[in-house]
Amino acid sequence: MSLKLEHRLGIQAPPEAIWAVLFDIPGWARWNPLYPEASGQVRIGSKLTLKLTLDGREPQIITPTIIDWVPNEQIHWSLKMLGGLVKSTRYLEIEALGETGCIFSNGELFEGALGPSIAKRLRGPIRAGFAAMGEAVKAEVARTWRAPT
Repeated sequence: MSLKLEHRLGIQAPPEAIWAVLFDIPGWARWNPLYPEASGQVRIGSKLTLKLTLDGREPQIITPTIIDWVPNEQIHWSLKMLGGLVKSTRYLEIEALGETGCIFSNGELFEGALGPSIAKRLRGPIRAGFAAMGEAVKAEVARTWRAPT
């Protein structure tokens, strides 16, 4: 059994502009409310060190492993907690709708013996965190990218 939680929103920018914001993991500290501290590189098999901040919960340091990435399209990582009882796959995906229009999907698939039940219990804070991150990505892209005139 698994449970998927996701937030999607439109961003008026090309995929490259969104990718530049997402790919700069150490730069997340400037704009990302969900992961206000972040380090690591986007490489398959590499570990990230992220400070996860959810409303109503103590901040938590997590160390997910990058499992897939495609420039201008996606970053996927996996995380195991509680001895593997909670397994998750986190994804940040960019879907191009045109030259300067995209959908940014920001979600997580929860699996393992306890993953879905924990995700259900924390559904509100997790969705709020994904929404806050999505809006922050949109704002950072608007700050850093200028449409050609």
